[in-house]
Amino acid sequence: MSEGAARTRRRTPAANAPNVVKATKGAKPPKPQIRILFRNAIAMGPGKASLLEAIDRTGSISAAARDLEMSYRRAWLLVDTMNQCFRQPLVSTETGGQKGGGAHVTEFGQEVLHRYLEMEAKAGASVETEMAQFVKLMVKT
Repeated sequence: MSEGAARTRRRTPAANAPNVVKATKGAKPPKPQIRILFRNAIAMGPGKASLLEAIDRTGSISAAARDLEMSYRRAWLLVDTMNQCFRQPLVSTETGGQKGGGAHVTEFGQEVLHRYLEMEAKAGASVETEMAQFVKLMVKT
């Protein structure tokens, strides 16, 4: 794009931007979230915790991905990242066959998930007052 074209290009209003959350009736109130970084990866965060819970519930990465409305590839990459970040696998998989494949959250994965959810609950409780004040500064729903 030429410099002149860049200057004359119209900006998209923030309300139409893809990463802007629009206020919706009945939306959940904002809450703090924890992401555990390890080297250049997010070892654990709210999305990965939800994925572990869905795998535990469904016994399958593909079924968990469907439940969370994400692609199988995305779910598999998240599982792979988690398994590489911890000293033991969080998810164990079995290849297909007559009975089909499957996946399950390992005992170690259950412990990691439990500890993560505890940290998230404690963090949320510790900033509850500040969060209430912060929410007052946000767009009304």
